[in-house]
Amino acid sequence: MRGLLSGVERKNGWQLAEALGYRQPRAIQRVLDRSIWDADAVRDELRDFVMTELGDPGGVLVVDETGLLKQGRKSVGVKRQYSGTAGRIENCQIGVFLGYASPQGRVGLDRALYLPQEWAANGERRTGGGVPEDVSFQTKPQLALGLIERALAGGVAVAWVTADEV
Repeated sequence: MRGLLSGVERKNGWQLAEALGYRQPRAIQRVLDRSIWDADAVRDELRDFVMTELGDPGGVLVVDETGLLKQGRKSVGVKRQYSGTAGRIENCQIGVFLGYASPQGRVGLDRALYLPQEWAANGERRTGGGVPEDVSFQTKPQLALGLIERALAGGVAVAWVTADEV
């Protein structure tokens, strides 16, 4: 976590290891490629914790999409597309994020990776990227709606939802 939250420009194994004082990235890479964990279960535990600590009937869900700039073509969902982060068309992934804000604080609550139609329709690319078979193309607003529905079904207390034009 210290490495991910650090000022290191590229968050890959080598740079994170160097920032943390390791001579090689094996320890960092082991966490990424050998650890078995369920991201959705972690999300659900976070949601429960957030509601215990920050939950408020006047809470607000905040939806935002963010461009994650990339240099290659192999990361899932990467293509040349508009990135609000860059303010122009760039090679990037797009993430749709759900935040929660209340008088007690604010936190990132959920996420979804936008899978462009070119990726969704390309079986070879999907297989190479490890995209599960049950993942289909969804627009960014559809992804956002799914995040909101999941939060509400999980007991998130909100008065309203806000988002930008996407």
